[in-house]
Amino acid sequence: MINEAEREILVVHLPAQDGLCAGCRVWWSRLTPYPCWQVNWATTRQARSLTAALLGGRA
Repeated sequence: MINEAEREILVVHLPAQDGLCAGCRVWWSRLTPYPCWQVNWATTRQARSLTAALLGGRA
């Protein structure tokens, strides 16, 4: 249960060899440490959706 926006973020925002977020560097030319706030947002949303599904709620 993962939204398309979350999936896109998790696919693009990966750690580079220097420990910075590769997605932030490519998309916005920003040097941001990994995990960036986009990855934190996407993983939090994913965890909420999975928890809601397990508890019988809606995501």
